[in-house]
Amino acid sequence: MDPSYGITGKLLIWFFAIVAFFYGTILLLYVNFQQVVHLSESIVSKNYAVSDLSKRMLENLISMEENEKKYQLLQRQDYLEFFIRARQEFEAGLNRVLVLADHGADLSPHWQTVADAYEQFPPMPVDATAQPPPEAVAPGGTLWIPETVINDWIEQISAARLENSLEVENATRELNRRGVQSAHNALIGLGIASLVGLLGVVFLSYSMIRPLKELMRGIRSITKNRSSSPLQIHSKDELGELAAAFNEMTDRLRQEEQLRSDFISMLSHEIRTPLTSIRESVNMIEEQVMGPINDRQQKFLEIAGAEIGRLCDLLNHLMQASRLEPGALQLNHGPVDTYALVADCVQSLKPSVEAKQVHVMTEIPPETPDVRGDGQYLRQVFLNLIGNAVKFAEPGAKIWIRVGLQSVQQQITFNVVDTGPGILDEEIGNLFNKFYRATNVREHLDGVGLGLSITKNIVEAHGGTIWVESRVGQGTTFSFTLPLFAPAEQGAGGRRWYAKRKPLRALQS
Repeated sequence: MDPSYGITGKLLIWFFAIVAFFYGTILLLYVNFQQVVHLSESIVSKNYAVSDLSKRMLENLISMEENEKKYQLLQRQDYLEFFIRARQEFEAGLNRVLVLADHGADLSPHWQTVADAYEQFPPMPVDATAQPPPEAVAPGGTLWIPETVINDWIEQISAARLENSLEVENATRELNRRGVQSAHNALIGLGIASLVGLLGVVFLSYSMIRPLKELMRGIRSITKNRSSSPLQIHSKDELGELAAAFNEMTDRLRQEEQLRSDFISMLSHEIRTPLTSIRESVNMIEEQVMGPINDRQQKFLEIAGAEIGRLCDLLNHLMQASRLEPGALQLNHGPVDTYALVADCVQSLKPSVEAKQVHVMTEIPPETPDVRGDGQYLRQVFLNLIGNAVKFAEPGAKIWIRVGLQSVQQQITFNVVDTGPGILDEEIGNLFNKFYRATNVREHLDGVGLGLSITKNIVEAHGGTIWVESRVGQGTTFSFTLPLFAPAEQGAGGRRWYAKRKPLRALQS
């Protein structure tokens, strides 16, 4: 099948190939059947007729020989009539055999020899009751045929009969051979048609399923990573056109994403400078550097400072999101003390934990080994996940931070479990997308939807995976894995993060 054909063309070619082999097999069987019919007709019309006629003619010759002797000996009229009748039947049989030869039957040359010899004698009268003249009946008359001639004819007809029997035997064998050959050809044709059908199915499945799988991979990659490598589909059918359109779309999306990232980065830098000046001015006024202020002014300055801080945090998130694109993160790998990392993050969130009146519980096995990574970025992962858990928790709720070692996979699994409102199943797949916020928190909680996207990029840049499990009304569990730090990497020059273990205890209000 020419790969430049479309899907419809490939299906039609495959269909016609099967039909061609199928009807070719039927045509071959028909030809063999016609040959079998021809052989059967030849056996019935010629061989069986010759066999029957030759048998009767032999009987007639023997009867002629016997009746001639009896007549010559006894001179009875009955024997003469028997002789005449036998000779007439012999002549009629010989004529019928010659008629078969005239109609194209391939007869033994013995028949022509007998016919030529018989023509030397006068023909018999048509009327069987007519009496021959006395001189013909007399000994040595023209009515009688010498015994030596009759014996020679018997030998000739017997030889012709034997040849005819051999022809019947050979024709029967040929019929059997052609029957076996027809069955063999039918099986071969059926096998070839089945093979062509199977190969067609395999080829069509490969030529259609492989591009579809490649396309599904690209779509999932865009859904999961917001980007996709170009699809390697070189077929020239509709699927190839679809892949080309998909590659154009992903390239356009990549360009637009880069433009958006550059715009956000530029805008953040442009806003950051005047915003920093405004924040410093507000701080100077609030600290009464430019003169005393009253309580009402102090209150409004605190509100302004808080809003400026919120804008600064938003700009930091936007700038960080533009820098932390997949594959663009530059990490300073080194051993990270797991226990100290968790303890530092929990301690940093102590004001938020106390303000929300929640309990933070940790479950870390003793002597948990170090993980491999950049401690500064890993700290941000924990702060984002634990901070979200605190943000969505009700007063008095509990938050668990669990650490589990997976020796076989050479990695550590971290779980941040809360008892918050939970996440709808249809929204879980979008949680790690930029600027996405769940519908049940958009109205009453602040945020821009960048924290989880940043967290995912950091975890995957470290060679780990992150996922979420949630039930509405029961809470959410964010889990991620990080690779263990191999002792062989100790001398690689990487910085050791959180080298000193700090005592860790549960934080609560």
